[in-house]
Amino acid sequence: MTTLAIDGGTPVRTAPWPAWPPPASDAQRKLLAEVVDSGHWGATSGPLCERLAAEFAGRHGAKHGVVLTNGTLALFVALRAAGVRPGDEVVVPAYTFVACATAVLLLGAVPVVADVDPGHLHLTAGTVRPALTDRTRAVMPVHLAGSPAPLDELLALAAEHGLAVIEDSAQAHGASYRGRPVGSHGTAGTFSFQSSKAMTAGEGGLIVTNDDDLAARVWSACNVGRVRDGAWYHHAEVGWNLRMTELQAALLLPWLDRLDDEVAARDAFARRVAAGLAAADRPVAVVPQPAGTTADSRHLLMLRAAPGVDRDWVSRALEAEGVPVDAGYPPLGGLEPLRGLARALPAPGAEGAAATVFWLRQPQLMAGPDGADDVIAAAERVFGDDRAFPASR
Repeated sequence: MTTLAIDGGTPVRTAPWPAWPPPASDAQRKLLAEVVDSGHWGATSGPLCERLAAEFAGRHGAKHGVVLTNGTLALFVALRAAGVRPGDEVVVPAYTFVACATAVLLLGAVPVVADVDPGHLHLTAGTVRPALTDRTRAVMPVHLAGSPAPLDELLALAAEHGLAVIEDSAQAHGASYRGRPVGSHGTAGTFSFQSSKAMTAGEGGLIVTNDDDLAARVWSACNVGRVRDGAWYHHAEVGWNLRMTELQAALLLPWLDRLDDEVAARDAFARRVAAGLAAADRPVAVVPQPAGTTADSRHLLMLRAAPGVDRDWVSRALEAEGVPVDAGYPPLGGLEPLRGLARALPAPGAEGAAATVFWLRQPQLMAGPDGADDVIAAAERVFGDDRAFPASR
């Protein structure tokens, strides 16, 4: 059997992975220069933020879009505009980034952490229902790793109980569910443009909705309580300055033209890896998508090691082979800062994911067929036929 790189063997891959974010395109550089030269760097004096909001919303099947500072505050503003107030409860998944809970806490509301499906790792009607109380006001499905949550059942449950549905689409630019882009199915959808995301300006966020009144409340909240076309010093309600800059919009607008091609490239990589792992018949597989997925934006590729395999050892071994991986999220309900602030239900699905799932990130997914083959070869080596794995802890 070939000696593993972690034990002194030769790594499968020594070539660098693509950079993420990729180098700025000519279109981005041109638009940035135009903004810099114009002196109109803020959203109140330039046109690009409004243009980005409109074009992004249209691309994602929504009537309205509002840009703002980041994805966490996008969740906060969307929940507030949907009527969530102090003391209310919002159901969030147990396998997700901490911002899903902290955005709720910003409102003085209570995040209720519900388990995820043990297979595809999203909220389902079955995991949300036990979390509901007479104080529940909203549900926050997360389109995890670019894979759409099972929205049909979640929207039906929300309608049954009169709840808002805020789609956390931070990782799902360009994804769609049953032929319709994510973000446009629920009450509102939020997106992030943080550095690791499929579209990025370093930071930034965007909210989409088909609700005219909610869109007006979102815009007001991000613009110190003003109303569109109102007087500069008229503040109709409490709001904040949460505006994006024209410089960020200049980086993001050209990205819309290449987003579909990049999603297709990552999806081809993911499919090649999934097929290669299945053919190799090793104790590792790609985490499946929920039924109804039309397009997965493949922000990440989530892989699951079989029970009993030490995931942390596997991660170290793959990294030694030149394939860096991420251990992924710990169960949200167990995070120390949330204790006493969130209500967490038992979450065996999330706990199982935290012990067995690891991720490939954007740089790997943009590496094309050769990169996918290197991932397969490294996995075949690390998960060898007669491999005696260290005991899982």
